[in-house]
Amino acid sequence: MTDAARDQADQSDQRYQRCMVLAGGGFRFGYYLGMHAAAIDAGKEPDLLLATCGGSVAGAIIRNLPDSAARKAWLASPQMYEFFSGLRSGPRATPLRAVVSIALRRLNGARAARIPDLFNDYLFEIPPVLPLPPEPAPASASAPALAILGGKLLFGPDEVGQLRHGRAIYRVTLFGDARIAALAAGQPSAIGRDGWTNAVAHELEIDTAMSVADAARISIADMVYFRCQSAAGADYTGGVIDLFPIELAQCLAQHISIEMKQSYEQFTAIPALRSVFGFDANQRLRHVHGQSVDVWIDTSDVSEALRGTGVRKRIAWRSNQVKLVAPASYEQYVADVEAQWLYGYRRAQEAYELAAQGRRVAMRNEDKHNKAST
Repeated sequence: MTDAARDQADQSDQRYQRCMVLAGGGFRFGYYLGMHAAAIDAGKEPDLLLATCGGSVAGAIIRNLPDSAARKAWLASPQMYEFFSGLRSGPRATPLRAVVSIALRRLNGARAARIPDLFNDYLFEIPPVLPLPPEPAPASASAPALAILGGKLLFGPDEVGQLRHGRAIYRVTLFGDARIAALAAGQPSAIGRDGWTNAVAHELEIDTAMSVADAARISIADMVYFRCQSAAGADYTGGVIDLFPIELAQCLAQHISIEMKQSYEQFTAIPALRSVFGFDANQRLRHVHGQSVDVWIDTSDVSEALRGTGVRKRIAWRSNQVKLVAPASYEQYVADVEAQWLYGYRRAQEAYELAAQGRRVAMRNEDKHNKAST
């Protein structure tokens, strides 16, 4: 197809032109802001952000503010530092309980055999206020669209511990505006439909009424770490239920940029996801890495490259707690945000330069668990 024919085809396509998938990231929101800034500088600014987990907060900051400088400044603000400093241990966040829970999940290889207690079995409390920038004016043409994923619980507290017997107990939920809803209408949940697990319903739920703030709060509420979140009369778990929504991105946009990710940790993360959702997360990751994508951004070495920055887990033996600890000072927090931003910018800059040559970077932290399946 000639360039002219491709442009004409793109114009007749009702999907968004470019989607950047912000998949996870934990509390390292800064590197997604850097990735987005690099896309702008490469002339490939996305008109859609598809976000899960921590990426949803970065996506909301990008959507609600007009330029890269303002976005970085917001993340580096005192109110964001106060948010991170406000993360608290829950009543069950003791070292012994955490170790026992890990051991039980490892020993029990069943795939979501019982309905999990996402109401009480968690480690940390999210502060009551998620400090996001004000919503942009409706007439703001420069703001990208934002789609956020979470997982609706199809069970209540009274059913916890019961055998599931093959019943779907989650429904992947897409939060977005009317255009996103129209594009996704009739689309299934790939996690539920494509054989990854029968604990997730085949149908994709679409919600255009949830506020961005509530949707982001839902998406960051990863099971085990945080309590499920209640909003609009329902309970939800985090975006980790479909952390790499590549099928949905393909449905919503013509061109896609997404990360190459490090493998899930075999000792803790894999058993937790298997016991709660019933799927092998590394098998899913290998599948995603094997898909055809326009721009692959290699962040597979993020844990090593950004080691020691941002929020970290610590065991406080004196208080007998597992804690999430923010940087010790505001000045250190600002320096960490800058390090994260630069990391994301450089990785995305590299990816866009190679994509312009029809190439992709080799994954820096490839292993047997995340290597693309063919």
